Amino acid sequence: MQKSSLLTLIELAQNDVDVAAKQLGFCIKLSNEAHQQLTLLTQYRSDYELRLQSNAQQGLNVIQYANFQSFIIKLDQAIEGQKKIISDAEYKVETAKRHWQEQEKKRLSYETIVKRQQQLAIKKEAKQDQKQTDERATHALFYKNLKD
Repeated sequence: MQKSSLLTLIELAQNDVDVAAKQLGFCIKLSNEAHQQLTLLTQYRSDYELRLQSNAQQGLNVIQYANFQSFIIKLDQAIEGQKKIISDAEYKVETAKRHWQEQEKKRLSYETIVKRQQQLAIKKEAKQDQKQTDERATHALFYKNLKD
């Protein structure tokens, strides 16, 4: 494969890596936000339960108590829903991470091919230099022997 073709492949692969990295970053951001939302919901539930206990000590009628309980149940449902969102977000992070790793692996394989080609070119050039040096030495020796 020509060097320019490989360099083009490396550039395209680098673009793919960049896109995959941005997608991974976006997924991580969403996952972090989902975790923060769960923390807020959990804290709000704890605060609300403390408020229920405080109001219960001061005396609650049946309707007020039922309203508190109903709202706590809704908070519990929201917390469970948020846990599902977190699970989905973490799955997306893992998927995006694998995709980024695959793109990076592809880019690195192209770079490896280019490095090998460069090494082969260097070896070939060194062989040619050695051959030319040997030929000069042979010619010099030949002409020296002719003079003698």
